[in-house]
Amino acid sequence: MQIETLKVFCDLVESRSFSRAAMRNAITQSAVSQQVKNLESRFETQLLRRDGKSVSPTPVGRLFYERSRVILDSFDQMQFEIKSIGQDMVGSVRVETIYSVGLYEISMVVKNFLRQYPKVNLHVEYSKGARVYEDCLRGVIDLGIVTYPEPRKGLRIIPLPADRLILICAPDHPLAKRRHIDIQKLNGENYIAFEKGLASQRALDGIFREHDIEVRTVMEFDNIETIKRSVEIGAGVSIVPLLSVQKEVQNGLLAQVGFTDKNFYRPLGIIVRTRHPISPAARKFIELMQTPQKGA
Repeated sequence: MQIETLKVFCDLVESRSFSRAAMRNAITQSAVSQQVKNLESRFETQLLRRDGKSVSPTPVGRLFYERSRVILDSFDQMQFEIKSIGQDMVGSVRVETIYSVGLYEISMVVKNFLRQYPKVNLHVEYSKGARVYEDCLRGVIDLGIVTYPEPRKGLRIIPLPADRLILICAPDHPLAKRRHIDIQKLNGENYIAFEKGLASQRALDGIFREHDIEVRTVMEFDNIETIKRSVEIGAGVSIVPLLSVQKEVQNGLLAQVGFTDKNFYRPLGIIVRTRHPISPAARKFIELMQTPQKGA
């Protein structure tokens, strides 16, 4: 049995079409049919159900597909690794990240990656979370970087170090004099929030409910930059990732305050397609994302 036969079968199951499987492998539909017939003869069982122009795997066919997919992914990974031995890292990596992570979390990663692997074509695009999931599932990108990563069919999550959350306020705000406060002190405060429905705000709402806190939401925005500008002018306080406000704190535009009872974090993760091998170049990018960066 050849590796090409396994690929034809997997393409047929995934596309549910003899014609599309034939196109993917540059062979005729009759050749696809013959390869399936040979497999069914070899295992002496039916692997596919045919319903007009559509096909679907039988229970045995599903098992054969899943095991074949593992073999194909392992084979592809082996090819990537063999090609990279003794050579400079080459290829391309397509990364899509939400704005806040792209602006504050990965700038040093990108700089170090390009310095270490100058022959790799790295493309980084900023987008909203829903679009990152969609593009990853469609295969438009190699790696998606999101906050509060959610399990999705066809995707797996690679955890990244989480962001610590802190309170920010204007330098002349009464809370600015404190280095740490009990989160209960936010009761009744004017608060600048993320828009309802965003993962960050859902998580913060959960924290407020857990600690029986009621803030007075005066503004809602879909990005950290506008939230920071609103806090700077004294419109209210907010809770954001620590790394997102370092420049403003250093320049005296904002004050940051930690929490005394416990630290709160924003989870980060890389999403990749479950049944798609990760190239050596993409693996190096992931490794850098998982490692504290010098100069960051």
